[in-house]
Amino acid sequence: MAPDATTPSTSAFDDVLTANEAYAATYHARGLEGRAAKHLAVLTCMDSRIDPLATLGLVPGDAKILRNAGARVTDDVLRTLVLATYLLDVRRVMVVAHTRCRMAGGPEASVHEAIAGAGGPDTRSIAFLTTEDQEASLRADVQRIRSWAYLRDVAVAGAVLDLDTGRLHPVC
Repeated sequence: MAPDATTPSTSAFDDVLTANEAYAATYHARGLEGRAAKHLAVLTCMDSRIDPLATLGLVPGDAKILRNAGARVTDDVLRTLVLATYLLDVRRVMVVAHTRCRMAGGPEASVHEAIAGAGGPDTRSIAFLTTEDQEASLRADVQRIRSWAYLRDVAVAGAVLDLDTGRLHPVC
């Protein structure tokens, strides 16, 4: 069957598919439960410099990892935390922002302008949730989790990961 316009070319993914074959040959997570063994959910940024398990001394199976641009508490994060707390044994939530984050580097308009400057579409209808005060936004996001009616008996904390040192700076 010939690929059509909606079928991605696998050649664009050959490197990761080959790497997956090596991974599968030594796969060790078989049999792990879907529950969070350390009763922890971590929300962090999608930044590829962040390794949330290693940062917190965890291994696969210990925590539920949620990622988005800027480590922001969105409606989807809240929905996921409800599932994680009631069905997957999560009793603690840690929100981990990081230094040198593009989402904490200026006003929302600058992100829209950067996308347009890179040849992208007009994105002004999208809220990217940027912030010019990362710690204040982190405190507000932590409070949003703490006060959400669908979550109860959940410990919540916020910290900023320093990408130059690897150290966490607790904020709230």
